[in-house]
Parts: sequence; C-alpha cells; structure tokens
Amino acid sequence: MTVAPPRAAAASVSTSPTARSVWRGGRGIVVVGALILVVSVVTVLFTGTSTEGRPLDPADTTLDGGKALAEILRRQGVRVERVTSVDEAVRLDAPDRLLLISAVPQIFDPPAARALAATRADRLIVGAVPSMEEFGAGITVKDRTAVVSRQPRCDLPAAAMAGSAYIGGATFSVPRGAVTCYPTGDLGPSLARVTGGGRTVTAVGDGAFMSNQRLAEDGNAALAVNLAGTRPVLIWLVPPDETAAGPGSGGATLTDLLPRGIPWAVLQLIVAVVLVALWRARRLGPVVVERLPVVVRAAETVEGRGRLYRARRARGQAAAALRAASANRLTPRLGLNADAGPEQIIAVAAARTGREPTWVRAVMFGPPPTDDAGLVALAGHLDTLERQVREP
Repeated sequence: MTVAPPRAAAASVSTSPTARSVWRGGRGIVVVGALILVVSVVTVLFTGTSTEGRPLDPADTTLDGGKALAEILRRQGVRVERVTSVDEAVRLDAPDRLLLISAVPQIFDPPAARALAATRADRLIVGAVPSMEEFGAGITVKDRTAVVSRQPRCDLPAAAMAGSAYIGGATFSVPRGAVTCYPTGDLGPSLARVTGGGRTVTAVGDGAFMSNQRLAEDGNAALAVNLAGTRPVLIWLVPPDETAAGPGSGGATLTDLLPRGIPWAVLQLIVAVVLVALWRARRLGPVVVERLPVVVRAAETVEGRGRLYRARRARGQAAAALRAASANRLTPRLGLNADAGPEQIIAVAAARTGREPTWVRAVMFGPPPTDDAGLVALAGHLDTLERQVREP
C-alpha cells in the first residue's frame, strides 16, 4: 500500500461536548420542553375536572350525570322534561308518558311518594328507591350485587338487542308474569318489568350504565335508550337545584366548566411548542473542511461492515459475503473460470481436498446460519476449505 507523504497538520478542533454545544445542539431545549410537559400533565391531573356532580341529572355534564343520554333521547324525538319537584311531575303526568324515578330526596316524604305512585305514566325505577312497594307494581328489592358487565339472558327486546351492559346494584323479587333480565344467580335479576293496570313498570338495580361515563361501553347506550325512550315524553325527576350554579347544574358557562389548570397547561404547552420549533429550525453550522484523500485501513472497513451486520443481525447477508469472497479466491486455485457453476466448484474442491461433496456443498452453498455461533463455525469451515485447497 502506498503511504501518502506527510502533510502539514490541520488545526485541531475539539469535538468533546461542552455545556454550550450541548445547549446549542438542542438537548437542553428538549430537556426544558420535557420538564414543561411533565409540569403540564401534573397540573391537569391535580386540578382537573371534578367528578362530583348530580348523578343521573339530564343537565349534568360530569361523569355521573345524564346529559349524554338526554341528548341522545332528544335526537330520537323524545321530549325530556327535567323536573325537580313532585308537583311538577304530577302536573306533567299522562298515560302516554314515562316517569323516571331514582332515590331522590323528594320521594322520602310519604305524601309525595303516594302522589307519584298515583300517576298514570309508565315508570322506570333506577336503583333501590324508598317506598318500592308503592312504585314497583309488585317488584321489591331483594338484595344487592356488584355492578359489572352482564349478559341479559332474557327475551325482553330492550335488553336482548342491547346485549351486555354494566349493571347490577339492587336485585329484585318479582310477581308472577314479570319479565326478568341480567340474572345474578340466587340474588335475583338486576332488571325486571311488569305490565298491568294500564302501565308498564321497569326496575333496574343501578343507573351507572346510563351515566355519561359508562354510556359508551358495552351495550349501555342501547339499553338506556330502549328503556328511557319508550314514550314520546320522559319526565325525569332529579334532586332540587341548589341556589348556586355548580358543575352540571345547567347554569355554568363553558369557561366555568373548564378546569382551573387548563389555561396554565395550554400556556405551558405553547411555550414548549415554540421552544421545539426554535430548536428544529436552527441553522446548521459551517461545513467542516476535510483534507482529501482520506486513507482508511482495510481492517477498519471490514470491522465497520461487520458491526453493521451484527447490529442488524444480518447473518444471512454476512454468510453470503463470506461464501462469495471464498468462492472468488478458490475458483482460480481450482483451475476454473470465473463463470464456473456451483456444481463444478463442489466437484473439483471435493476431489482436491478429499472431502465429501455434501460437506463442500453445505459449506459453500448451504443455508444461512441461524445464530452467531453458526456464523462463526461457517467462517472456520470456509477457512479450512481454502487452506486444504492451497495445501492439498
């Protein structure tokens, strides 16, 4: 190899990273951006939206509310009447309407409970309500069970078409002729329906499947709509409104519904995005001038290629390169032309070395190794074959 004459040494430039180079290289900005992102996430987690609302309130947008179900029913053509007093519910009473009753404070008053029990509308009873004997048309609370995803296992179309639902809670004892769904074994069903006396009474053990949080799971939305949308008007009795507008009360604006940490989180994210944009848009430094030609040792090239093969686990390509190089060296030593085929190389090499043709075939043209040990063994066999051809 010809050695290039010595030249004047170029001015050395340190490539060791310094604080300034690290910052300019963008690592510092990335660290700052990551810290801002972490602070934003923590801020949202600790000051996020409150899950405390008014359970099953058609005007409540929190996780426990019923705003989503109310909107679906309205789109289906059902008029949802949100009432906060027994007098309002009685005033809206009619045979072609549905009254949704849950354990609201109003029905704990015996006269109010009797007034609701005297209404002519169909009833949808959610959970274990007081005075169940008056509302339930023979359906009474038997026990309680866990609220989990259950299969309907009944022929009631409202439940059978919905499929599995997140239901449980109260279980019921039912009169003769009642339809029951979502059984819980000996504890009784989680859904019961009785038809008689000009009205239909449906009781479900828990209203979680009707909430904003659970409505999109399983068949919850279908079951809720099938039960609450049977009449053109739904009278939805909710607890009395508080004097101050709270989350989900219907009197809060969009700004009031936003968590307190959202503005700070948005501002921090904007800063992070700007920093990342500045980092990615930085100008590159001047072009590094390198004296040519550059002398690279052959061993470094081989070692570099070997490391690439190893990094990619390209044993097949590495084996093919070894075999091709070995064939190029063996062909002239065996007295063959460069275009000699595999069978000629195998036959002549086997005759020259005294090896079995099957061994020569496996070494020169066999399948690629499956692991590093096999690749090392293949390199050893190729070396042995070349040495025996050189020194028969």
